[in-house]
Amino acid sequence: MRYPRLVARDEECAGQLAKRTLTNLYNQRPTWLALAHEKLDAAVAEAYGWPADLNEEEILARLLALNLERAG
Repeated sequence: MRYPRLVARDEECAGQLAKRTLTNLYNQRPTWLALAHEKLDAAVAEAYGWPADLNEEEILARLLALNLERAG
């Protein structure tokens, strides 16, 4: 499904619209996005059967171990 492209009604709106990027959204990390990430991270951890409080290094180590196990 294609959505119509937003067209600014004037220059001020065009400036605001130009700032609506995924990069800016992630850099600003509004509360609703941070909460969505937390819920997603918890759901993924649960799906793997892992504790939800693993740090990034532990997650990467577990993913590598899974990858090596499945490749072998």
